[in-house]
Amino acid sequence: MAKITVSATRESIPQVAAFVEGELEKLSCPMKELAQINIAVDELYSNIVNYAYKGGEGEASVSVQGLSPNSVRVTFEDSGVPYNPLAKPDPDVTLGAEERQIGGLGIFIVKKTMDAMEYKFEGGKNILAITKKWG
Repeated sequence: MAKITVSATRESIPQVAAFVEGELEKLSCPMKELAQINIAVDELYSNIVNYAYKGGEGEASVSVQGLSPNSVRVTFEDSGVPYNPLAKPDPDVTLGAEERQIGGLGIFIVKKTMDAMEYKFEGGKNILAITKKWG
């Protein structure tokens, strides 16, 4: 398992993205799944940056773990405000954009493109893991 810990700031987004992509390449992750994971990482890490510390400072860790020759788990950890994105109902995508509630679409996309998504609050930390399979 490889792990990076950075300040939860907008400036660290490219560093996190490059780290995850590099680890996925080591695991021979196919391009389609790599692109889906990159979108998920951007969404989930951006949520930490924008909401976890409510304008304050803090750190976030992202780890990448190959589970088998054709699956990976990416885990996000922060010590920010407890927040379970899985507890929020999915947006009604049958409504027009102007009729829908604002927010929640990014998490919805992550749920739909990943094979599993799990959340727990443990040891004062939000821990969110996504799993993706290929092949």
